[in-house]
Amino acid sequence: MEGVCPIDQRFASEISALVTPPSPLQVQEYFDELLSTRQCCSMKVKQNGEFGKCVYAESNFTEGQLVLKDQFQQSSNKIDCLVCSFCFRFIGYIELQIGRKLYLQELGVSKGCCGTDSFDEEEDSFVENGDSSNPCASSSANDRVSLLREMVESLMNGGLQLSYSYKFSLPPAIPCPGGCGEAYYCNKLCAEADWEMFDSLLCTGERSESLSKEALLEFIKHANETNDIFLLAAKAISFTILRYRKLKATQLGKKDKTPNVSRCTDLSLLFEAWKPISMGHKRRWWDCIALPVDVKSFDEAAFRRQIKALAFTSLQLLKAAIFDKECEPLFSLNIYGHLIGMFELNNLDLVVASPVEDYFLYIDDLPYPQKDRDDQATIIALKPICKGEEVVYLDNL
Repeated sequence: MEGVCPIDQRFASEISALVTPPSPLQVQEYFDELLSTRQCCSMKVKQNGEFGKCVYAESNFTEGQLVLKDQFQQSSNKIDCLVCSFCFRFIGYIELQIGRKLYLQELGVSKGCCGTDSFDEEEDSFVENGDSSNPCASSSANDRVSLLREMVESLMNGGLQLSYSYKFSLPPAIPCPGGCGEAYYCNKLCAEADWEMFDSLLCTGERSESLSKEALLEFIKHANETNDIFLLAAKAISFTILRYRKLKATQLGKKDKTPNVSRCTDLSLLFEAWKPISMGHKRRWWDCIALPVDVKSFDEAAFRRQIKALAFTSLQLLKAAIFDKECEPLFSLNIYGHLIGMFELNNLDLVVASPVEDYFLYIDDLPYPQKDRDDQATIIALKPICKGEEVVYLDNL
């Protein structure tokens, strides 16, 4: 049975106003003010009747110069690299980046399943795929798992230093102030900014301001198992709630962010808090998502109902985790569908330079004698290796 969201019925007029696109004049005024406030005179946002909003260069950009920053990252990217959760700079050190990637990918952890013990899974796979009745085969498999474990742990804890890695220094990894152990930052300013704008409601640590950490974990688990675009929609809702609270505290002359001073929704403040999100082109997710190639046209209606039901399930989990009575219209299925649709329609893949790739390219380009010097060895034996035994290389990264 298709889920029914009572909030959609109770706040029909408010929700309609929230999802109604702003006028071209309002859009232009918003972006002009935004660029002026941030003292960004090198770009201009202009509207094009055919293509929508376009960003134009107002000055010359040199190669490698920063043009834009994106504050939304999908969870699958986080397995490939360790970056600041706010500005997305690579953080830590080369050995940690390599060891972490080996731990999460090369040793059997699938994307979205970061909580499993990959070494135990790897060991189980050797027993299942090998001849468990052969003690020699079992011993060899166990030795290999042990070697992998020691190597990766040495890379991640700083016990193993790779040659020339000092030439690719990275900012230290600063843990999330909420204590979740999931998010890391390049400095305290980024950590504080992310906490103020998004993370204080979505953090699963001890300092989280969510209503229920258990419900939040269920929401994240559901998103990772179905579609991590739900995490982006949650971030947009969290951003709007926190911005609303800050605007209301300012209006009341408060210096802190005390939420829910009164239980009445100030719609003018809610619309102002929503304004940055309102500028994005939106359609409801289940209306705009492309039909998969394996779904026949006569099954399209059923497919779109399933997508809508999936969004409804996700919304109920999110509501249990971070619901705010004053921002109740944000938890309507119509709003949630438009948010997901916004990310679906504005989805971009960006390829950025990786310091790990740069490091390996640097090593590859070294003259042969430098690669082969005893004091610059790039493979270190962590245990005795007998003739004929396999040596594990750090390749395919």
